[in-house]
Amino acid sequence: MTTALQPPLPSHPVLRLRLAPHGGMPRPIDGAWWPRSYDLLAELPRLLAGLPRAWGHISSVTVNGAVWSATPGRMLVVNQVVRLRRTLAASAQHTVVLIAPGRGRWDLLVVPPETTEEAAEPLMAAASGSHV
Repeated sequence: MTTALQPPLPSHPVLRLRLAPHGGMPRPIDGAWWPRSYDLLAELPRLLAGLPRAWGHISSVTVNGAVWSATPGRMLVVNQVVRLRRTLAASAQHTVVLIAPGRGRWDLLVVPPETTEEAAEPLMAAASGSHV
């Protein structure tokens, strides 16, 4: 198990996350995340720290195993265990799935880290339902 005890330091770049507004209708995508690398051990603590508190404790994260760097089966993020799952499903190629028992499931579009800001902005806007 890997440990990430501290939240990101202020000197770290800002989390690039845009979430869809909370509503009554289920959505196929709940927002977009634009990580800075495919190193899940470095990126996941920052993502989880930036999620709304209403989402509760994310206990399971599923990513595309062909895209993300190798990861252990679980990691400790701010004193909470998070199970890491990898899938090779074509439907999950550009998504990350977050699960909080009793709270819900959220699917986020993953904008590839190497994407330019000009190309990432419309993707993030579309995934979050906001306008550019």
